[in-house]
Amino acid sequence: MTRLLYALSGADKTRQFSPHVWKTVMALAHKGLDYETVPVGFTEIPAIEGGGTATVPLLRDGDRLVHDSFAIALYLDEAYPDRPSLFGGEGGKAMARFIENWSQSTLHMAITRIAILDIHNLLGPTDQAYFRRSREERLGASLEDIAAAGKAEIEGFAKKLQPLRNMLKIQPFIGGESPLFPDYIVFGALQWLRTTAGTTVLEEDDPVAGWFRRCLDLHGGVGQRVTAA
Repeated sequence: MTRLLYALSGADKTRQFSPHVWKTVMALAHKGLDYETVPVGFTEIPAIEGGGTATVPLLRDGDRLVHDSFAIALYLDEAYPDRPSLFGGEGGKAMARFIENWSQSTLHMAITRIAILDIHNLLGPTDQAYFRRSREERLGASLEDIAAAGKAEIEGFAKKLQPLRNMLKIQPFIGGESPLFPDYIVFGALQWLRTTAGTTVLEEDDPVAGWFRRCLDLHGGVGQRVTAA
């Protein structure tokens, strides 16, 4: 049985950058499950699997189609209970939902402003036109104006990670002694920044930077398979 993971990519199909796809990449590696990556551009997504989703990641596992990174993680824990858990129980699921909401409301918006032109420049012409139109409509400004405002986000970005920084003084991962899906949620956000803009937002000796390096090296270094921008 071949598992398929549909993953957002730029014009270079080897450069997958979606934070949500990276959560699923790490979840599959955590479970030790093999899969084949199917890279797709923004405008190709509506046609995959007969129109099965409007977003990626989308996982085909045999006869099952599962979309949304959180739903995929829940599915993997249910379908493969003999492999390492992604949540460590109901408390871990509740924690992961909080981390996901914090990451998307605090980190994702800042990264969008920092990296928006870099993301645009990674895309092929058709996807560039779609990305510009959809993001300018959603955010109410030109990509150039959003990017100009994003310069202020770089200086203040490290402060947004203070809760994580404080916790990492007493344990190596959000999950404790070893990573869980909440780690992959925040990793996905920082990996998105790394693989699109490559902007340095953390000092080398920052505990969060150390945690991110540990995450990059997890599961045989799967996080390193796409280089920094």
